[in-house]
Amino acid sequence: MAKDMEMAERGSYSAKDYHDPPPAPLIDAEELTKWSFYRALIAEFIATLLFLYITVLTVIGYKSQSEGDACGGVGILGIAWAFGGMIFILVYCTAGISGGHINPAVTFGLFLARKVSLIRAIMYMVAQSLGAICGVGLVKAFQSAYYKKHGGGANELSDGYSTGVGLGAEIIGTFVLVYTVFSATDPKRSARDSHVPVLAPLPIGFAVFMVHLATIPVTGTGINPARSLGAAVIYNQQKAWDDHWIFWVGPFIGAAIAAFYHQFILRAGAAKALGSFRSNPSV
Repeated sequence: MAKDMEMAERGSYSAKDYHDPPPAPLIDAEELTKWSFYRALIAEFIATLLFLYITVLTVIGYKSQSEGDACGGVGILGIAWAFGGMIFILVYCTAGISGGHINPAVTFGLFLARKVSLIRAIMYMVAQSLGAICGVGLVKAFQSAYYKKHGGGANELSDGYSTGVGLGAEIIGTFVLVYTVFSATDPKRSARDSHVPVLAPLPIGFAVFMVHLATIPVTGTGINPARSLGAAVIYNQQKAWDDHWIFWVGPFIGAAIAAFYHQFILRAGAAKALGSFRSNPSV
């Protein structure tokens, strides 16, 4: 029994064998010649469109229903469920096609971890941003009577909160999300636990849900620059644009910290890099 445990720890069982996949090239022009690349862009565009359509429509509907009744509508809890639930659904649907990013901050974090190339990262962000704008455009078309009146679902810093607090909330919220993405999709865990890939969308959706519960009162919860951009473009009011930088800078900083923490602390990337310069012959 002790021998079996020792063999398992050393990775002697073929079912448990694991090797880190090679990092994605910084520039991979060959991607531009593949249909799978454009299919992934379409998937990211449609997924982000649907995400913004359902979630912003939920926000507008809640505000219109609660206008004359403080207890009317789905409430903050319902809004958080809409965001988290849609991420769960859309990640599940698109993970096998594009990776199910649906968020430039997630794409940025994966790029820093060398999971995607620079070309793919930029094109994903463009597709996500365009999808978000189209999604909010549909909301405005279907809820024209209430859209402007109830804020257009735009992210703005709430009264009583400083810019630093808003920025910090976006950094921490995005860190929670991107850290969850890295942990839920870690190929090392997939090799060890076969159930992990199937369940990956669930913790990611729950992370979005929990962050929304915490930060809706502060910033309306961005943690997704495409979501904030789509709402700002269609709503097009000065307050939304004045605060808009928070919803790009904060999520990108949070994503960068999460990528560093997962890759270099939890996965010991820094130690492995240092160890590669030392000879360690097996006995």
